[in-house]
Amino acid sequence: MSEIVADAVPVAPVRQGPLYRIVRGVLRPLVRLVYRPTITGTEHVPRHGAVILASNHLSFVDSIVIPLASPRPVQFLAKSSYFTGTGFSGWVSRTFFGAIGAVPVERGAGSQAQEALDAGKRILDDGSAFALYPEGTRSLDGLLYRGRTGVAWLALTTGATVVPVGLVGTEQIQPVGAKFPRIRPVTVRFGEPLDLSHHGSATSGRARRAATDEIMAAIHALSGQELAGRYNEAPPHSALARLADRVVPRERL
Repeated sequence: MSEIVADAVPVAPVRQGPLYRIVRGVLRPLVRLVYRPTITGTEHVPRHGAVILASNHLSFVDSIVIPLASPRPVQFLAKSSYFTGTGFSGWVSRTFFGAIGAVPVERGAGSQAQEALDAGKRILDDGSAFALYPEGTRSLDGLLYRGRTGVAWLALTTGATVVPVGLVGTEQIQPVGAKFPRIRPVTVRFGEPLDLSHHGSATSGRARRAATDEIMAAIHALSGQELAGRYNEAPPHSALARLADRVVPRERL
């Protein structure tokens, strides 16, 4: 339901406790009964050990769909504002996002993005499953955008297995601007695990780029989306900002 944050500074991590298991145990059969999703390839998701679920991103509900479709518990990064509200609505938000495995992070910029990567690394070092969107933010036009290399950094640094995920139809469940989800067909496809070690070390920009492109190609094969051929963000406005992005590219989730 929340977007995976690209530039972020982590705050205290949230561990999956009994509430997570209760919510997942209740929501999974309920969602499957109501939406009757088509879920394939769950046998490709390792039941133990660190795994990255790298998915396309079409809707606000994707971070609900993936944990409920996954055969094992999944964590992901979410905006810290979901955890800092006050009153009853704030309590509901904190409880809900904590219950579905979200880890709060605060928005930052530039080099602070590395701290968001470190938050993901801690999840993987703990042997958990971590879901992220290499595109960085959801696609509003249905195109599949170029992947950020943070996913490759995480995979090559931790040695975690990468399982590509293709979501189809989630944008119809809750289109941009819709306050409530609709009942629409949805498909979740888990692809075969990717071995990215042949690309080289995480310290190599070329290795990270090649590994990310391999991940995105696998996602494309699962989702069937048209390729955008560019990053999903507005270009830097100033000449100085454009030059900085070329000289020192930022690592992004």
